[in-house]
Amino acid sequence: MKRIHVAVGVIINSQNQILIAKRHEHLHQGGKWEFPGGKVEEDETTSEALIRELKEEVNLNTSETTPFMELSFDYPDKQVFLDIHKVTQFTGAVQGVEGQEVKWVCREDLTDYQFPEANQPILEKIIQQN
Repeated sequence: MKRIHVAVGVIINSQNQILIAKRHEHLHQGGKWEFPGGKVEEDETTSEALIRELKEEVNLNTSETTPFMELSFDYPDKQVFLDIHKVTQFTGAVQGVEGQEVKWVCREDLTDYQFPEANQPILEKIIQQN
């Protein structure tokens, strides 16, 4: 089974809210909320991939990312390596470029949303840092 390297952004705005996006129903883990990001291409660093994905997915121009945590997770049908970065330096108005729902959420409200199982350690770390 191939391991997919995914760049994930924990994007925090000036009001200390975190950006989440809802996965389209037809996708793996569809209908659940996630932190924006996407696959890292062969010739990219995690930061480069995340900057590209955030522009493509949610219309943000990101100037830098900071490593936050890494984790591997095995689903029955695929393996993912999540390379999570914190993003606080960005410009642009958030928009679900691919038609997905996006919203800014307070840290303490993140537990009100259903995330893929692989995201649980990320949620725990974000909430602990509050």
